[in-house]
Amino acid sequence: MSQVAQLYKYNLDVFSLEKNSEKHFAETFSPFEDMNSTYWLNFHSMENKEAIRKLCDRLCIDKLLQEDLFAEAKRTHLEEYSDYVFFSIISALPKEGSNHYDLKKERISFVIGDNYLISFQEKPSDHFPTVRDRIECKRGKVRYKGPDFLLFRMLEAIIDNYTEVVEEISTNIEKLDKIVLRNPKSEVLRKVEWEKRKLLDLRKIVFPMKELMGQLDRVENEMIIEDNIHYFRELKDTCYSLIDEIESQKQMLDGIANLYYAIQGQRMNEIMKVLTVTSAIFIPLTFIVGVYGMNFEYMPELKSDYGYFIVWGIMILITAFLVFVFWKRGWLKRNN
Repeated sequence: MSQVAQLYKYNLDVFSLEKNSEKHFAETFSPFEDMNSTYWLNFHSMENKEAIRKLCDRLCIDKLLQEDLFAEAKRTHLEEYSDYVFFSIISALPKEGSNHYDLKKERISFVIGDNYLISFQEKPSDHFPTVRDRIECKRGKVRYKGPDFLLFRMLEAIIDNYTEVVEEISTNIEKLDKIVLRNPKSEVLRKVEWEKRKLLDLRKIVFPMKELMGQLDRVENEMIIEDNIHYFRELKDTCYSLIDEIESQKQMLDGIANLYYAIQGQRMNEIMKVLTVTSAIFIPLTFIVGVYGMNFEYMPELKSDYGYFIVWGIMILITAFLVFVFWKRGWLKRNN
């Protein structure tokens, strides 16, 4: 039997953890038997729609919300009902050194009731190791507060994942900056666009999360205790800081792209300078050769015994003079 769901039941004194299938919890989950404990049921897959619908029916979850659970996520939204609050968000995880241009995204939905919280993940991924550690080791306040504080800790963990993604992108930006300064290649621009695309995708995720925190701050529902509302305000402030950091990283990427173009422009100028100096040297020589290459009958210099050597001497003197002038003006020096 595949264990794709976890159930934590805890209070101040004890906790229990059960791992089993979606079907098992759809048939047995009953948080109302012990109102003095908090239940956290976490699904790691949405494939067994029948079991999830059965669970929702047992908890009297609205049919339209059940459809939202399986619909493709288009935006973060929140729905309030008398017995529960439903909302869904988009999570993001760092790819641990991956060079892919897309984010590792996942939709997570929550249903919070009087003494329970159900989280639905689209695929197996561990977003909440710190939350589990707090429950199991009795760290912090989570064991003696209700499901709304548990929700806060879970949303905090998700926002921490956003921060890790930004830090990963920041590390990649530092590497790109060093590459541009050391040996800029055309592939740098492609990598810059990858990182910029990830930042834009992340911003589309964080901004709605900020709005959601504002909604939870204003929610008029018994599921969110007034004493715990300030925690969600802190998360909203964190989202503001994240958005500012995303914009800052985006500006750094623009700076790297501009630096790349500036370096390429400088290299092109160096090439053009070499070509210009070379042309300036050979233009008078070409003129002299062209004049004496004409086949006119009356050209006295052609009958001179030393004409050939004289022309060569003049050409060498002109070349030496021009090289000296260009060197004196610094045109032959390479700009580092």
